[in-house]
Amino acid sequence: QVRVVESGGGLVQAGGSLRLSCAASGNIFNIGFMGWHRQAPGKQREMVAGISSAGNTNYIDSVKGRFTISRDNAKNTLSLQMNSLEPEDTAVYYCNVWIGGRQYWGQGTQVTVSS
Repeated sequence: QVRVVESGGGLVQAGGSLRLSCAASGNIFNIGFMGWHRQAPGKQREMVAGISSAGNTNYIDSVKGRFTISRDNAKNTLSLQMNSLEPEDTAVYYCNVWIGGRQYWGQGTQVTVSS
């Protein structure tokens, strides 16, 4: 059994920063791709940033230069540093990890950016 837990969401003013964390635990032998997704009310879930096991990263255009994804393979953790937050970043953020060809999701953490 694999468990994925996010933390670090909250309420912040526009221009502020938040750091999201994700920890995977359980029957883990090799984590592959990891990513952060978000879903705003009335919108589809989208991948915000991803990172391969080798450390290669990708971001959607709207967060490039503001968000930084990183991972610690020894601790099975994933982070997302979010700077210069905008009201449009308001959403539930989900951690996603691939292990042995299967993907696992956390329960999500709410990020709210006030204008």
